[in-house]
Amino acid sequence: MVQALYTAEATSKGDGRNGEVVSSDGVIDEKLATPKEMGGPGGSHTNPEQLFAAGYSACFHSALRLVARQAKIDVPETNVTAAVTLNKDDSGRFVLSVTLTAHLPGLEQGQADQLVAQAHQVCPYSHATRGNIEVTVIATV
Repeated sequence: MVQALYTAEATSKGDGRNGEVVSSDGVIDEKLATPKEMGGPGGSHTNPEQLFAAGYSACFHSALRLVARQAKIDVPETNVTAAVTLNKDDSGRFVLSVTLTAHLPGLEQGQADQLVAQAHQVCPYSHATRGNIEVTVIATV
């Protein structure tokens, strides 16, 4: 049985990629703009790929720190960058791909690789994307 721990809710208004997104609690209230690289106005507004990258990097970072704690490995200065790319496949469909780069200074490369692989098995975003989009995980030391 699945037990719900938390539900986040956000609503998109206006013109999709050139509209606005607001969370139910008002913490997120962002105007959106299609990036210039995709023919939009770009500028100082965010886009769905940036929002997904922010969520995935934070979730993966939490999973990484969890598996490190469980392994009793001290990793005080870690960070995770998620690069989310919007692609067009051969049939003309839009598809996402993600590269997660976790920086674990002070560890041996093999140990960092192992922790990142374990985090990829634990992270809820990784569960959600597994088999659906290409996700590459990289550990740097």
